Amino acid sequence: MHLLVDTVTLRPYVFAFLALFLVAGAADLGWRRTLGFGSCVWPVAWLSELSSTRTGVPFGLYAYTGLTRGRELYLADTPLIDPLSFTFLAYAAFCLTRVALASRVAPRPVTAVVTGVLMMALDVVIDPLAVRGDRWFLGRIFTYTTPGVYFGVPLSNFAGWVIVGAVGVGLYLTLLPGVSGRRAWPGVALYYGVLGFNLAVTVRIGELLLAAIGATIHVVVALSVWYLHRKPGAALGPEHRGIQRA
Repeated sequence: MHLLVDTVTLRPYVFAFLALFLVAGAADLGWRRTLGFGSCVWPVAWLSELSSTRTGVPFGLYAYTGLTRGRELYLADTPLIDPLSFTFLAYAAFCLTRVALASRVAPRPVTAVVTGVLMMALDVVIDPLAVRGDRWFLGRIFTYTTPGVYFGVPLSNFAGWVIVGAVGVGLYLTLLPGVSGRRAWPGVALYYGVLGFNLAVTVRIGELLLAAIGATIHVVVALSVWYLHRKPGAALGPEHRGIQRA
């Protein structure tokens, strides 16, 4: 129990975002489906972490340093916070996807893939910042075996985020179909809250180029979402009705 308390006190920002996910999700999907959403995404994320630290698939080969063992909970060699974070990141991206596709009824695979892409857009800021964790309160919790070309992050990592987001949300849409949600906007606020937090820390540690690139990418993302939201769409078939309303 003391280790659980230590985990929360060591990573309060993660648990604050997790609490916002639960509140927003309950108002949007209901408690059962919110917990179901997390139950679909979390195992996919954890198994992907487990695989990547051993085979490099899907994120690229990296290793956790273990410097925080005894200070926070681990599952095998992975800190609890890492796969747990994917639940609220995927939900936030799922809500933004629903807003983007609100004017059309998209097949489940399209919704899942777009969610994966939007979640990956967050990681354009998150992962390079995490690589520099020794310069802020995250700490140096992991290292890539071979540093990548994008601020030390391999491009395979971004492909992995798309895959994890798409598979996790795809499972949710398959196993708990039929309800598209009532209120997407709190989840969208969560998306931009996570982005704002990471951009602020990026600026705080002096990585201004990374912050500028991340902000520019998300201006493009926001404009694209707004354009799709405003553009009239068409239903793709009766079998898809009810999936994509925001």
